[in-house]
Amino acid sequence: MSEEEKSLPEQGAAEAPVKRKKRGKMKRLVTRGRVYVQATYNNTIITVTDEKGDVIAWQSAGGVGFKGPKKSTPYAASIIIRKLLEKIKDVGLKQVDVYIKGVGSGRESAVRSIAQQGITITSIKDVTPMPHNGTRAPKPRRI
Repeated sequence: MSEEEKSLPEQGAAEAPVKRKKRGKMKRLVTRGRVYVQATYNNTIITVTDEKGDVIAWQSAGGVGFKGPKKSTPYAASIIIRKLLEKIKDVGLKQVDVYIKGVGSGRESAVRSIAQQGITITSIKDVTPMPHNGTRAPKPRRI
C-alpha cells in the first residue's frame, strides 16, 4: 500500500462530522457606561449600555423571578442590580451615568445598589417624561 492509500478513509466507513467553532460575541472592555433604570408601578427594568448607547446587558424583575406586585419593590430592584452586574463582570465597568425614568418605588434602591457594588456613579439624571401643557381641553358642552 502506498502512503496515499493509508491516509484515505475506507469507502464503507461513515465519516465523523466536522465540528466548527461557533462564532461568539466579541468580548469588549467598557470602563465607562450608562445605566438606565425604568421604574414603573408594575415592574423595574435596568439596562446597561456603553457610551454610545449600545446595549451590553439588561435585566428585569420578572426575569429574576419576581411575580405580581413584588416586581416593583425596592428589594426587587436591588436583586436586579446584583444579577445584572454578575452578567457583565468581565466587561470591566468602573464608572456609570445613571438615567432614571418612571415613578416606581425601585428608583432610589437601584441607585444605592449600584453604588454598593463598587461602581462609581458620576451623574444621576431623571429623564421621566413630563407633560408641558397637558392634553387638549374638551370642547364646550352644547345644550
